[in-house]
Amino acid sequence: MLKEIVSFNGRYKILHMTWFAFFLSFVVWFNLAPLATQVKADFGLTVAQIRTLAICNVALTVPARIIIGMLLDKYGPRITYSLLLIYAAIPCLIFASAQNFSQLVAARLALGVVGAGFVIGIRMVAEWFPPKEIGLAEGIYGGWGNFGSAAAAFTLPVIAGWLSFGAANPQTGEALLNWRLGIGGTGIIAALYGVLYYFNVQDNPPGKVYQKPKSARGIEVTSKRDFWFLMLMNLPLSGILMVLAWRLHKVKLYDINTMYIVWACLIGLYLFQAYNCLMVNKDLLTGRKTYAAKDRYSFSQVAILELTYIVNFGSELAVVSMLPAFFEGTFALSKAQAGMIAASYAFMNLMSRPGGGLISDRLGSRKRTMAVLTAGMGIGYLMMGSVGGGWWLPLAILLTMACSFFVQAGEGSTFAIVPLIKRRITGQVAGNVGAYGNVGAVAYLTIFSLLPEWLSGEGEPTAATIAQANTIFFQIMGIAGLIVAFLCWFFLKEPKGSFAEHHEDEDTQPEPQFETVEPSYPYVSGEPNS
Repeated sequence: MLKEIVSFNGRYKILHMTWFAFFLSFVVWFNLAPLATQVKADFGLTVAQIRTLAICNVALTVPARIIIGMLLDKYGPRITYSLLLIYAAIPCLIFASAQNFSQLVAARLALGVVGAGFVIGIRMVAEWFPPKEIGLAEGIYGGWGNFGSAAAAFTLPVIAGWLSFGAANPQTGEALLNWRLGIGGTGIIAALYGVLYYFNVQDNPPGKVYQKPKSARGIEVTSKRDFWFLMLMNLPLSGILMVLAWRLHKVKLYDINTMYIVWACLIGLYLFQAYNCLMVNKDLLTGRKTYAAKDRYSFSQVAILELTYIVNFGSELAVVSMLPAFFEGTFALSKAQAGMIAASYAFMNLMSRPGGGLISDRLGSRKRTMAVLTAGMGIGYLMMGSVGGGWWLPLAILLTMACSFFVQAGEGSTFAIVPLIKRRITGQVAGNVGAYGNVGAVAYLTIFSLLPEWLSGEGEPTAATIAQANTIFFQIMGIAGLIVAFLCWFFLKEPKGSFAEHHEDEDTQPEPQFETVEPSYPYVSGEPNS
């Protein structure tokens, strides 16, 4: 496969077109950060308002990944990805034409949906590549596509500068950035590519069935115990949005009564999601249906993968946000120097995520690969917690890049397993696991923002307090990583057919296998054996 990656034929064409679709979705999703200074100056925004926009950018990504996963399983990746990319132009153009802060907030909330695009390609790639190659293929998709965030950071300021046609601030003489055309342009490019994508890909290879769940309203489980486990694991998805609502209240975006209304809506969202899952699984719960042994799967495996994505992708989003300030404050660097060093963390995606998938393919055990990479990440974060001004800067950079490798390789390893859990619900599984990455990011960033306040007793944080907060922040991520590594080693199971030439159920029909139990007979619940 390594030699064929450079080709643009067959399944490799699908892979390249799909990772570039993901790349563009991340360019759009992260198009504010590199232009935020100019937006702040043009609107006269406060630091708190700019941070609010950053929070809004990720707020709806959590439910969006769940919904996208459902649509994906029902309609297929081709039409879902195409429509999402075309949709991206709408909030980009609204943001680009905004005249006040409220319009900026609304546009960023809508743009959070575009961040859910990652989920779509997971299933598309899984349809075209066999289990023995799924790790590397998904790693290339995730790693090269994820680089869109770094590409936005490096290119958008330059492009926005060109589009200003040499205009400068009359007071400071600094070059102005035409952020409106820059951000609007990313949406238009994404929409055009969405049309191109629709006419150049198909959901699965010729002659193979695109397997769909009987209903995409909620995740289908195969035992009563797993249904209640699913209800438990859905709680953090709404809970983290309640935390976000609280943070938006703290920055005075709205009053406390509005926050309570938002909380009530989020509780309603959880209940609605629970109702949909109940409708999908009601025959199982009432005893009218029981699954054949070969058609069962254990939801505990999905839950563990959700936790791995909290600690790897969740921590990556958090670290990318704080790393420039960390290097700037710890080593007394300029903003430009600190930014370039911090960028090495994102650059590692090009190699680390495919590398994690390749290791998962070649090592012979996907669960052990997951455990080892997660443990390496945990140890790396604990070591980064000891980095201080007395460290040799090149050594600190090497440690950062090494830690980055384990984080992103762990992400690749996670999605080398996701498509092998249960093929017909791959979109929903990928959506839930991906959403947990955003749960982790919000949780980590909330802790990071509150630590200086807690340590300084609500007073103005000093340099020493900030350094202590950074240490504790890295230690929290390190300990979380080691706990999840323990769970992977002892409780994660090797998926059936992890290294097979074909998917286990590739030749079966899309309808699930189950046995109907007559009401006159007592129902005995069978627990999954895998």
